[in-house]
Amino acid sequence: MTARLQTPVRREDHRASRRWGARHLIAAGLGVLGIIALIVLRAATAESGPAGLPDVAQDLLTLSTSVVIESLPFIVLGIALSILVQVWIPEAWLLRILPQNPWGRRAVISLFGMLLPVCECGNVPLARGLVRRGFTIPESMVFLVAAPILNPVTILTTHAAFGFDDGILVARLLGGFLIANVLGWLFSLHPEPESLLTGRFAEECRVDDGHRHGTRAEQSVDLFVRESSILMPALVIGALVAGGIQVAVPRDVLVALGSDPLFSVLAMMALAFVISVCSNVDAFFILPFASTFLPGSIVAFLVFGPIIDIKMLALMRTTYSTRTLLRVTLVVGLLSAVLGLVVNYVV
Repeated sequence: MTARLQTPVRREDHRASRRWGARHLIAAGLGVLGIIALIVLRAATAESGPAGLPDVAQDLLTLSTSVVIESLPFIVLGIALSILVQVWIPEAWLLRILPQNPWGRRAVISLFGMLLPVCECGNVPLARGLVRRGFTIPESMVFLVAAPILNPVTILTTHAAFGFDDGILVARLLGGFLIANVLGWLFSLHPEPESLLTGRFAEECRVDDGHRHGTRAEQSVDLFVRESSILMPALVIGALVAGGIQVAVPRDVLVALGSDPLFSVLAMMALAFVISVCSNVDAFFILPFASTFLPGSIVAFLVFGPIIDIKMLALMRTTYSTRTLLRVTLVVGLLSAVLGLVVNYVV
């Protein structure tokens, strides 16, 4: 396939992949221990009452643990689905449903989330799996951006929260689809797609490309350990950062900006970035703000948050370079703001 990374595979790559095995086990273990420590510490402080920790530390622990508990099942599910795509589904099945035209191909990939109802956290390992299966890097971005919005769980919860009032549901779905495809088109113009990835993940793709060893069960276990070693520590770090910023930023400052057509959009995007709430439940989180914020700002929150927030950036950094993520953030931020303004001024 023309979509595969073009760097040739060296004989030493397989030996290197074996050396990574111990590192992956250690990293995965540390990530799991970090998650367990957060949950246990949260439970212990809950039993000891408010006197167990200062209020700020208690809030930080509560918010960080909430992000972890909310995200962890979807990350595990995402890794499992990624293994299914990489190891158990024949490549011809995936290629059969994809058009040859690049625009049509990206449009179909952006709808994969309808079949894989995982929130944004679980979509990171799925996107990594698509790249390993030979999808282009821009195509993995299209899936990563569109899937958390265009999946049945998110659609149902958004409808349950808002119905069709103020065009919020329709704007979210159309906005997610358009932003994903514009982003994919822009990065498809990049002359060196491999440079969009981190060096580590690009190397893993070269090792995996056409060189699978062991039974399918062994490959599945190896992939689970490898993906867990990368994503679990990133989840813990992202949750702690998200919790820290939520503690530091007064929410009443954001609410005060709710009635201005422009600043309400920017405030809701900032809130989405800080809160890092899962796309499957974010509509219920933001529903209480609907009485004070304009509809366009709610749409901007619902579109920007599933793509760009602290937790997601920490997870995506395992796959894409820092420069790539800065560009993605800029493009998604501008398009989300424009979408919010259009809803505020036109709808």
